[in-house]
Amino acid sequence: MIAMQYSFVLPADYDMTIIDRRVREKGPLLDGFPRLRFKAYLAARKQDAGFASAENLYAPFYLWDEPEGIDAFLSSPGFAAVSRDFGWPSVQTWLVRHAELTADLKAATHAIRETAPIAPYSDLASQRDRAITAAKSAIEAGALAAIAAFDPTKWMMAKFTLWPRLPPLLPETMQIYTVGHISLPDEP
Repeated sequence: MIAMQYSFVLPADYDMTIIDRRVREKGPLLDGFPRLRFKAYLAARKQDAGFASAENLYAPFYLWDEPEGIDAFLSSPGFAAVSRDFGWPSVQTWLVRHAELTADLKAATHAIRETAPIAPYSDLASQRDRAITAAKSAIEAGALAAIAAFDPTKWMMAKFTLWPRLPPLLPETMQIYTVGHISLPDEP
């Protein structure tokens, strides 16, 4: 599996209801997209009742079963449209070490992404084992999804979780998002 995210930083006075409307209208178009495990349509606002973000963001997160899914999406009219409307984003990708997904992903209201550098000469096997344990612990704590991943080109690790409500006591180093829609595969 491969995790993927791109992010558009929007002006501080941007009307974020435009993003909300776009997600409502366009979100279901990716339901059943080939090789997509899920797509979380994410936004963060500088002014939010539950939490504040440093910037207004539109930042969808994807979990792909195979790299061909990424290519199919990035080559699609949907990606062409979002790039035309918001700009040409840098697309981050991470190799997934572990993914814990519950059956109730559509109940997600918030997402949290945490990234951190991987120090040179780190014990990658031990780090992987700790990331797997942390993902399982997040599910036990009520997360609906927990993904542990890393990017060996930049030596960065990423943890991504989906939650049915915002968990308490979050460090300021995490990026918190609201979830507008979850696209899932077609049911067999």
